[in-house]
Amino acid sequence: MSSGHEDRCAIAIMAKAPRVGHAKTRLVPPMTAEDAAALSACFIRDAAENIATAAQQGAIDGYIAFAPPDAEGEFQALLLSETRLLPSRRPGLGASLYDAAADLLAAGYGSVCLVNSDSPTLPTSILVAAAQALSPPGDRLILGPAEDGGYYLIGLRQAHRHLFEDIAWSTSQVLAQTMERGREIGLATTTLPVWYDVDDIASLRRLHGQLQQATSPAIYPARHSSAFLQSLFREHA
Repeated sequence: MSSGHEDRCAIAIMAKAPRVGHAKTRLVPPMTAEDAAALSACFIRDAAENIATAAQQGAIDGYIAFAPPDAEGEFQALLLSETRLLPSRRPGLGASLYDAAADLLAAGYGSVCLVNSDSPTLPTSILVAAAQALSPPGDRLILGPAEDGGYYLIGLRQAHRHLFEDIAWSTSQVLAQTMERGREIGLATTTLPVWYDVDDIASLRRLHGQLQQATSPAIYPARHSSAFLQSLFREHA
């Protein structure tokens, strides 16, 4: 029976519950644990709204693939009406990525993109381009390279466990290792423009400056993160 999703791309944010003491810990100090958790929630809300904006330009459905699996209630306040929740099934980033891809493709989607929650100004056009690149028939791999050597997006038409196995997660080797796995499987690989993650104070200041200047209309305006950072930096000025 057709699910009606075959021509659609599911874009899921990989997100951990924004819990105090567990979220954005590399920003603490100088930030308080409470502020870091609040910022994490802003990032997730902005990412969800960015996907909703992309969905106005393509056949896209938005999800939050969240962990831990008992945190559904914590994400309800961060949801848009059109965003759906997908609980994690196993701990660990590699397992969570593979399971999210497998679950969404099993639900009948023709393709899936998994994105991080650490790039709130990622241009909407990149999300649209990723979905479009996955639209034609045929197995392939789409990667959005991050400046730190990881990736902010991975797009697939089939769930390949090998792409997520024996990867040195949280290192500068992640992208290169994933591309090598793709070659071993025989996947044609498309890379998207390079973008950056916000995971330390230097990148947080970069984000704040980018949002203040907003010189490029291409960046996503990330209104929740922008308002929070304006307040935060004003307090510490």
